[in-house]
Amino acid sequence: MSDVQLIFRHFPELSAKQKEQFEALFDLYQEWNSQINVISRKDTENFYERHVLHSLGIAKIQAFKPESDILDVGTGGGFPGIPLAIMYPESNFTLVDSIGKKIKVVNGVASALGLTNVTAIHERVEKIPGQFDFIVSRAVTQMPEFLRWVRKKVKSTSQHELKNGILYLKGGDLSEEMKGIQKFHRMYDLHQEFPYEFFETKKVVYVH
Repeated sequence: MSDVQLIFRHFPELSAKQKEQFEALFDLYQEWNSQINVISRKDTENFYERHVLHSLGIAKIQAFKPESDILDVGTGGGFPGIPLAIMYPESNFTLVDSIGKKIKVVNGVASALGLTNVTAIHERVEKIPGQFDFIVSRAVTQMPEFLRWVRKKVKSTSQHELKNGILYLKGGDLSEEMKGIQKFHRMYDLHQEFPYEFFETKKVVYVH
């Protein structure tokens, strides 16, 4: 199942507006991708599974409360930030990438969808001011390096079930990468939520 029904199946509580927004994503990214390549050709065929559903794996681990602040680091064309911003319209999302043309895509998609809870910034994450409830990302670098990038960017006071921290989408064997991490961390297996071949080694890594 490669179309938007995959999203509706796993998130049956979506409003009519959210369904419309998720439905619109494919054509929007097709259009932008023809100008600025943010999604590989082979992934286009499996867009909803490999990009949208994968991004929403974070929503299966932690739902974001209204007024919470989320930072998406190395967002690329807007993943996981755009799908999460659709899912949580009352939370605030800051999407950051060091490549300007990718932020151009994020702004174009967010504007077309009418997402008023998305701020897109062309900058290195180290230079982003402020603190956030959660920092999300999709495999932009090794975790030790990522932790250096986002030092002191997590709010100390938590309002969610999980303590504030990092929710990081990653695949493959992570044992070596996580070996030296001193902070508390836990790995959630996304294959339990999404029983498809693509998710067999996909995880959400939570660090706080």
